[in-house]
Amino acid sequence: MLVQLSSMPHPIAIHIHEGGDVNEKPKASEPKLVLRDVNFYYGRAQALFKVNITVPKNQVTAFIGPSGCGKSTLLRCLNRLNDLVEGARLDGTILLDGVDLYSSQVDVTDLRTRVGMVFQKSNPFPKPIYDNVAYGPRLQGIRTRADLDPIVEESLRGAGLWDEVKDRLWESALGLSGGQQQRLCIARALAVKPDVLLMDEPCSALDPIATGRIEELLFALKDALTIVIVTHNMQQAARVSDSTGFFLMGELIEFADTKKIFTTPDDRRTEDYITGRFG
Repeated sequence: MLVQLSSMPHPIAIHIHEGGDVNEKPKASEPKLVLRDVNFYYGRAQALFKVNITVPKNQVTAFIGPSGCGKSTLLRCLNRLNDLVEGARLDGTILLDGVDLYSSQVDVTDLRTRVGMVFQKSNPFPKPIYDNVAYGPRLQGIRTRADLDPIVEESLRGAGLWDEVKDRLWESALGLSGGQQQRLCIARALAVKPDVLLMDEPCSALDPIATGRIEELLFALKDALTIVIVTHNMQQAARVSDSTGFFLMGELIEFADTKKIFTTPDDRRTEDYITGRFG
């Protein structure tokens, strides 16, 4: 019998508001994701080593570290995208709201609905803006315009894009700017009402203005979502995240409140990376 993760509570609406001071101590929060002794292998090559981490609910968690340190690999473990890689194997436990994501009883399609993903390179479909956002709900069986219209509008508003595209919903998404396309991909992920949003270097190809808009979204979205972001940009991690994990050669070196990581880290390797001595 498959476990339908979607039977758990979903956020109902996305509300935009002003972001607070990123350096404020994060509010106490219940765990959303719990990783216990996670090892990951690509064939015989081990990419992650005994990762233990608790991702708080309704917060932004950042993973930082040099290229090839395992950040993106770990991110893809959280919605089992690595299942698609031949020879990939995970040991250990990853819990989402207490459910083991790697249990044989978990419906992987349902998992990827609850745990959405935004990639480094925006990847809108070569379809109208409206159809990009409506794609996921249609797969879930929502077909009528009367049902789809409010979902499309709410999702575009949640991604901070509605006012820019509301008069061009039937134009190709490929005509949008790079920053707009990335926010459209966020809207597409929001349309299926995920609990968790994974973001893999979502701003690396964007200009500073577009990057700023994405970062503003993160403050708003965490009211309804748990967000995990991989970034090489340490300034971005310091600005947007509540908690930060530093990875090095497949190991989680340190995980703590973002302010602590960037001001008084416990591990010398974290300090060396933060201050630019390597990486």
